[in-house]
Amino acid sequence: MRRRAPEFRRPARRRLSNWISLLIGMSIAAGLVLFLFQHHHQDRFEPLLRVCSFCSVVADEEFPREYLNLTQELLSSTSYARQLADQMTLAKAYVIIAKEHHNLQLAWELSSHIRNGQRLLSQAAVRGKSITLEEAHPVVSRLAQLIYKAQDFHYDISTTITTLKSHALALEERANAATVQSAEFGQLAAETMPKSLHCFNIKLTEEWFRNSSLMKLSEEGRNLPRLVDNNLYHFCIFSDNVMATSVVVNSTASNADHPQQLVFHVVTDEVNYRAMTTWFLRNDFSGCTVEVRSIEELNLLNTSFSPLVRQLMLAETRAYHFAGSSQDQNAESRLKDTNFASLLNHLRFYIPQIQPLLEKVVFLDDDVVVQKDLTPLFSVELHGNVVGAVETCLEAFHRFYKYINFSNPVVSSKFDPQACGWAFGMNIFDLIAWKKANVTAKYHYWQEQNADKMIWKRGTLAPGLLAFYGLMEPLDRRWHVLGLGYDSEIDDRLIESAAVVHFNGNMKPWLKSSISRYRNLWERYIDFSHPLIKDCIMH
Repeated sequence: MRRRAPEFRRPARRRLSNWISLLIGMSIAAGLVLFLFQHHHQDRFEPLLRVCSFCSVVADEEFPREYLNLTQELLSSTSYARQLADQMTLAKAYVIIAKEHHNLQLAWELSSHIRNGQRLLSQAAVRGKSITLEEAHPVVSRLAQLIYKAQDFHYDISTTITTLKSHALALEERANAATVQSAEFGQLAAETMPKSLHCFNIKLTEEWFRNSSLMKLSEEGRNLPRLVDNNLYHFCIFSDNVMATSVVVNSTASNADHPQQLVFHVVTDEVNYRAMTTWFLRNDFSGCTVEVRSIEELNLLNTSFSPLVRQLMLAETRAYHFAGSSQDQNAESRLKDTNFASLLNHLRFYIPQIQPLLEKVVFLDDDVVVQKDLTPLFSVELHGNVVGAVETCLEAFHRFYKYINFSNPVVSSKFDPQACGWAFGMNIFDLIAWKKANVTAKYHYWQEQNADKMIWKRGTLAPGLLAFYGLMEPLDRRWHVLGLGYDSEIDDRLIESAAVVHFNGNMKPWLKSSISRYRNLWERYIDFSHPLIKDCIMH
């Protein structure tokens, strides 16, 4: 009988295999022990883990910082502030749901702990140190328990989503309304006269009544031959702001090579006429000539000639009747009680009627500052066009369709919605070409078409774009730099190169809300040592 050949197995390999099996068994046992310990430890905070698994408590790790950046803290996924903020956000949602289900007790408890969390974040921001685990843990734990409790009330995920959707839509509507309201308030603030300037106007008006010679000087100045001399340089300003008009005149004259050749035609309202006249009679601006007139003197602004006056009159009449007044008041006197700001703004469309003997004028808004000599502007070739202006279509939102409603068939059939917009505020007008093109009649036509405010809502730019369509000559953009009333990041080199800078927007330089970076451009043309200015304006 043959023997089976012996198997040559190495004893060492068999021993090694036994050790590996032993180590694996020990690892499994240790892992099981750790799992049971961890599970037992977390049972005490089951609501926290079930509700907010993403808010797992970070290990006891401190973040020593000399200065706390709360924004970075809230963005960091490892910070206690972030965990607290996330838990508060979820709790706020359940507050809304609890209130809708009339569970006021739960809503009150959630709100109370949300306030505790907000107080904790505020304290961290004030002291400049991060929130610690000891501070965050009680608030986060209690919020988690309340959220877990809210889930027990069957505020399930579908209910939550539906409720939050409706509230998101409501908040969006409120945000849109707030945006519109903010724009309205900003516009109102821009049109409001600050108390210091009101004081300045009152003192000037008092001086007018104290000094009877001022009226005589004013009447004599109206017959000067310079006022209609086309060999001189004529500027038109329509404003009810004495200080702003003074800055425009002073900056223009100060930067002119020959200021004695400048003539300014200022039109204001009856309320500010005496103050405006007193200021320009009492002060010399490098020898230039300043004529001041009141808008009430302009006979062309009547209901038979101007659609704008008719529309204002109609609005006043409606308001008068709906107010239920029983007194019979003359329509013309009611018009005088209205805000003349609209009429002053629209006087730019009546320059040939206001100055019938002039051939060329430069129009300046009262919120501009002139930095260079503007007399070369009168020599710019307009190629038969009526107005010279700086185009503003470097940005897409300055096209015609952004200012004008092209759903109106009358508009869409005559204009290109992608046509380039341009700026009012500093413009050269050829009044001979204006009369030839009958621009004022075109303006009247569009005012009548817009009686229901469906083509444009407000302002003078939209009717200007329509009335001067095809009659505008583009100017070098350095003549007129815009945006100082809303854009705080205009290039300094662009501002320095500008002949005129324009504070268009709601942050006018005479308001506290103005952009401080640009304020000196305006204030440098105010003599704060003048007694009247010193008494009213703090500098």
